[in-house]
Amino acid sequence: MRPTDYKPEYCEKIIPLLKEGYSIEEIGLELDVGCSTIYLWMEKYPEFMHAIKKGREFSKAWWMKQGRISLREKDFNPTTWYMNMKNRFGWKDKTETENTHHHDISDKAREHLDSHESK
Repeated sequence: MRPTDYKPEYCEKIIPLLKEGYSIEEIGLELDVGCSTIYLWMEKYPEFMHAIKKGREFSKAWWMKQGRISLREKDFNPTTWYMNMKNRFGWKDKTETENTHHHDISDKAREHLDSHESK
């Protein structure tokens, strides 16, 4: 088995990058490794997993801030920003279902009992 290229100092190196909105793929590029290696290191090194999780929160906040500060800019494309947030952070469109059938269960039960008592 090949020795790992992992270095504990990567934990400190990735945090500033993720604070700038970097993705996992971009982190791999910076560390000169593929995404599969990043995920392997996350499984194998708890401190690296912790750094990635913490950094993802920073990355999400960075992207949210970009949307907030760009809202009034003429060339801001909210659809592109929104799709990025959906794909990168798992945002979903909210769907609501309204129940238009209102039944008073106690009245139904009473009707049922009344119909059976009269028989």
